[in-house]
Amino acid sequence: MPNTSKRPTAKRPTPAAPVSPVAIPEEREPRGARRKRETRARLLEAALRLMAEKGMEGVAINEITEAADVGFGSFYNHFESKEAIYATLVDNVFENFADTLDRLAVGVSDPAEVIAVSVRHAVMRARRDPVWGRFLIREGFSARAISRGLGQRLLRDIGAGIAAKRFVVADPFIGFLSVGGTVLSAIAAELNFVAPGAPAAGVLEKLGFTGEHFPERTAAMLLQTLGLKRAEAEKIAARPLPLVEEAIEAD
Repeated sequence: MPNTSKRPTAKRPTPAAPVSPVAIPEEREPRGARRKRETRARLLEAALRLMAEKGMEGVAINEITEAADVGFGSFYNHFESKEAIYATLVDNVFENFADTLDRLAVGVSDPAEVIAVSVRHAVMRARRDPVWGRFLIREGFSARAISRGLGQRLLRDIGAGIAAKRFVVADPFIGFLSVGGTVLSAIAAELNFVAPGAPAAGVLEKLGFTGEHFPERTAAMLLQTLGLKRAEAEKIAARPLPLVEEAIEAD
């Protein structure tokens, strides 16, 4: 006879519950450190606005702290003097931007194109950040600016062009002054006449001028000043710009 007894049914294993990933807490910046960093940034931003307008000598520390909405005594937790915050601003405006220009020129072998790229980016940066541009105009020929940062890079790049026989410049220092002075003048024109919403935007048209392709035109004229023929200078100045993310630091 067949065995009619029921065999015990094997139990299926219960699926294991999914294991939740262990939450790894993000490393957070301590509140005190964050506040200190934010306060320093506000002081630098306020000092840049004020010194771009009135120069270092025309600005008092209490003006900076009031504009930054920071207690007067807190200033000295970050900077030992007005001269110290000014020096930091010069480094931010001149050194950091000079480093950016060096990164832009990494793949550029022609000294003429290096100058063109630098000039165009300087004018374009001033349009994006007028306060930066006005500080550059005010301090562009200060001793600190000429002896380091943009000044040193410009002297180096002009010297490289002379050595490569791309530039015909009898006096490198006068060439440096000519290029630097024209760039600062171009930035002033950009901020006052060319940029959208500039205070005197209609003046150019009344004089019969146009602000179209202003950075390229500035670069082309400077290359001609350095000895290039007009056609070649304009061709170089119109080449596509290398792009690089600009580092903006408050240190």
